[in-house]
Amino acid sequence: MSIEEKIAQLTSIFVDDLIENGDFSEAKAEQLIKHGIGQISRVAGSKLGFKPREVAKIVNKIQKFLIEKTRLGIPAIVHEECLSGLMGPSVVMFPIPLALASTWDPDLVKNVAEKIREQALLVGVKHCLSPVLDLCRDPRWGRCEETFGEDHNLVAAMGIAYVRGLQGDGDRVYVVATAKHFAAHGVPEGGRNIASVNIGVREFRNIHLYPFEAVVKLAKLKSVMPAYHEIDGIPCHANDELLSKILRYEWGFDGIVVSDYWGVRMLNTVHRVAKSCKEAAILALSAGVDIELPHNDCFKELVEAVRKREIPEELLDRGVERVLYVKYLLGLFDNPYVDEARVPETIDGPSYRELAREVARKSIVLLKNDGVLPLPKSNIKIAVVGPLADNPFAMLGDYHYASHIGLVQPDIHIVTVLEGIRNKIDPSSVSYAKGCEVQTSDLNMLNEAIAIASKADVVVIVIGDISCIFDKNRCTSGEGIDRTDLSLTKPQEELVKSISNLGKPVVLVVVAGRPMSLENVQKDVKAILWCWKLGAEGGNAIADILFGDYSPSGRLPVSLPRSSGQLPIYYSRRPSSFGEYIEMPSKPLYPFGYGLSYTEFRYTSINVEPLEVPIAGEIRISVEVENIGGYEADEVVQIYIARTYNSLALPVKELKAFKRIKIKPGERRRVTFKIPTQLLAFYNRDTKLVIEPGEYKVVVGRNSEESIFETTIKIVGETIELKERKIFTAEAYIE
Repeated sequence: MSIEEKIAQLTSIFVDDLIENGDFSEAKAEQLIKHGIGQISRVAGSKLGFKPREVAKIVNKIQKFLIEKTRLGIPAIVHEECLSGLMGPSVVMFPIPLALASTWDPDLVKNVAEKIREQALLVGVKHCLSPVLDLCRDPRWGRCEETFGEDHNLVAAMGIAYVRGLQGDGDRVYVVATAKHFAAHGVPEGGRNIASVNIGVREFRNIHLYPFEAVVKLAKLKSVMPAYHEIDGIPCHANDELLSKILRYEWGFDGIVVSDYWGVRMLNTVHRVAKSCKEAAILALSAGVDIELPHNDCFKELVEAVRKREIPEELLDRGVERVLYVKYLLGLFDNPYVDEARVPETIDGPSYRELAREVARKSIVLLKNDGVLPLPKSNIKIAVVGPLADNPFAMLGDYHYASHIGLVQPDIHIVTVLEGIRNKIDPSSVSYAKGCEVQTSDLNMLNEAIAIASKADVVVIVIGDISCIFDKNRCTSGEGIDRTDLSLTKPQEELVKSISNLGKPVVLVVVAGRPMSLENVQKDVKAILWCWKLGAEGGNAIADILFGDYSPSGRLPVSLPRSSGQLPIYYSRRPSSFGEYIEMPSKPLYPFGYGLSYTEFRYTSINVEPLEVPIAGEIRISVEVENIGGYEADEVVQIYIARTYNSLALPVKELKAFKRIKIKPGERRRVTFKIPTQLLAFYNRDTKLVIEPGEYKVVVGRNSEESIFETTIKIVGETIELKERKIFTAEAYIE
């Protein structure tokens, strides 16, 4: 291979650059990818809005050109955003990752990822830029909605399931998953996107690296994306300790490292650790970045760098070997083409819709219910008000196509809350008024909402966020949409106050992209449903809960603060971090793991053994749960472990096991957990991974604040050092 051909494999190009008059241009390809190309960026998610069949057609034409018209004939990897479904204008949308995490059901998350894989393969996408394994520990950060929550154990469990579903659970790799943003992107300074991250090495390894290590070792992850930020002055895209020493040599990662979009160039333009694009390319390649995305801004400068011996050609060879290996795993050398005849006009079949609805309703969290829910389906007049009640964009996260590209009208039908309610009961018994915009008030709108609410038996107010990327004028959540105040916007608070003053029962439906504070309104309403961005079937799922066709069973994967001034408010802080404020309690308004139900569960026959656990042993916990209410429902059994004394100040408690169980009225079910002591290992003062003996408190809880049962166990023996982590999740069995 020539130097140019090697570098071509380490670069990418936007598909838009290869399009002329709406189709692939061979003339442009001969100019731009004559030496080949490593990856093609965003065919399905292009701003040009290609339908699925057009995507497949263009992918095939690009691959045909590369195989037949370039000297080496190496096909490209086509990548796309796949966070909540394949990004594209005609593809059904699943709920956002925070909603997936709210199900506390890794098997369900795997099912979603398998469907996303199916969507991707239909059109020739072989590399998905997901999942996000950052921890949402500063909800001011707009990208919290892309995460699986605040807890590294829950994030790891969801991440393992997602990667296995996307890549495949055997030896064959169908679609490459990408764990991002490596690492600790969820704790930026001030909650500002891409801002500096300042954490110690032990917290970094114990908490933030944990989900990434889990998916590398247990799910055989094949792609990693560095984060935009820097840690202690070293940008992640130029951090060889992170990208080479830890990722490859410690963990055994054998896939490719792809830059975040323009992440290499930002070493020059943002971080200022490189004086030019060429220097940025040298830094990134040397650190372990194998491919520059989304196009060859800086890596093209490596031709000159190699020829001037500013960088050894062996570094190119290293990257090329990795890229070709992944192409081999994907079967691209056998057949890079897709069957265009199999591609539908829209990827929106019943199986996608059914799964989207199932996930959405399993994710909905009931925060409050003063006897008003579920609503009856007859002999009732319902007023539905709020800026998000009949807005399809309310159901979309920042990485759904229609909101990501710029709030364009989606091609796929999205069920709003108003439509979902009217689908459930006689539409003539449902009135609607907007009340306000998300960020602006309108007196006429408000008066109209008050007028219809005054004639209703119950009022459903639908409020929350609009998500997109980098549009602060229209959105309140998403990439580049960071906030200092996590309260509802003033117009929405005013709407809730005005309606609640009528004395009517009010059900608050919060369609959120990030954790928000409901402190100012939660006392004014009778019931609260927390719903996240639920995708195409969100409105139907919410109606299923409102009218009792499904008992709410979601649990919060984050803590909901009373005020932005409480931050950080994640549950697993250290012992010294629980002092009180003068204005309000230090506890969150709703804690991690919280969620109510339409039924009642009773925990009995709780057994923990042994009470003295060998240092390399396991803790066995069995719990019997009985449904003593009138609804079939799911309970999420949560096991926390708290350390009494250790050589380091460690989190006061951490989630170590959980299991979602469906239980019929009057039924009892037993779940047994096996928690290896390795799940209690941590990096000590000497940055050695150890298990320490001592007293530990085992807590069976409804959430991180509400304990049902506690007991103390002893881990006995001498401190042992582990060479590496091998176990990341507990086992759970339902009897």
